[in-house]
Amino acid sequence: MSTSSEIKPSTVLVLAATGKTGRRVTALLGEAARPASRSSATKFDWADADTWEPALAGTTAVYVVPPDNPALLFEFVPLAVKAGVTRLVLLSMRGAPDDDPFEAAIKDSGAEWTILRPTWFMQNFDEDMFAAPVQHGELAVPAGQGIHPFIDVLDIAEVAVAALTQPGHSGQTYELSGPEALSFAEMLARIVAVTGNPVLYTDVAAEEFAASMRGLGYPDEIADLVTMLLIRIRTGEEAHLSDGVQRVLGREPRTFADYLGSSKFA
Repeated sequence: MSTSSEIKPSTVLVLAATGKTGRRVTALLGEAARPASRSSATKFDWADADTWEPALAGTTAVYVVPPDNPALLFEFVPLAVKAGVTRLVLLSMRGAPDDDPFEAAIKDSGAEWTILRPTWFMQNFDEDMFAAPVQHGELAVPAGQGIHPFIDVLDIAEVAVAALTQPGHSGQTYELSGPEALSFAEMLARIVAVTGNPVLYTDVAAEEFAASMRGLGYPDEIADLVTMLLIRIRTGEEAHLSDGVQRVLGREPRTFADYLGSSKFA
């Protein structure tokens, strides 16, 4: 079985390398990684196609964090294959339809491909959209008492590295989740138990939440997507567990307690 240590240095292009999954994939790959982003030494910008070919030169695999527009991915993928890329691993999301255009661009590439469909990230509570509200003492989302098996981003990164560096993952779509489904109120209570700082959970109307996201500068399509996904949690559509972590890594996913112990809350 091949491992990242047997792969030549800088041959796995990691897109969005400063992001939550990208920087962890980069760290796990070590010298095999070529981290790329708008602020990395290797420049990559979905909005600037002139950065694509230099980033791809000499690489054989790509960890793909997709752009907002699937048309850009359909332009990038043939360029990657032409440059010698033989393996593509796409960060998708739970609930993506089978005809999802982002996934289609990867599946139609002619290269070996793997699709990752994770649930919401645990790290959203200390690194992303929920971090500021939690810090300020109130998180307001339209999720009701719905439960969801949030996943530790490090589990996603480890699955991605396996798919990028080991055989046996071509043509696979992995549904990834954490080991337990919790409500927002339960997760916040566990955060409070660690930090000692009170955080109120408030259930709000979908329209109010979407408007608040727009007020923070999120584009309409992102505000609408996030709101829709939270409504799916509210209605119970996102409560089920997935076994992708177990299938790939041969172990149970990290728990919310594991995440808290290694997070900024610890």
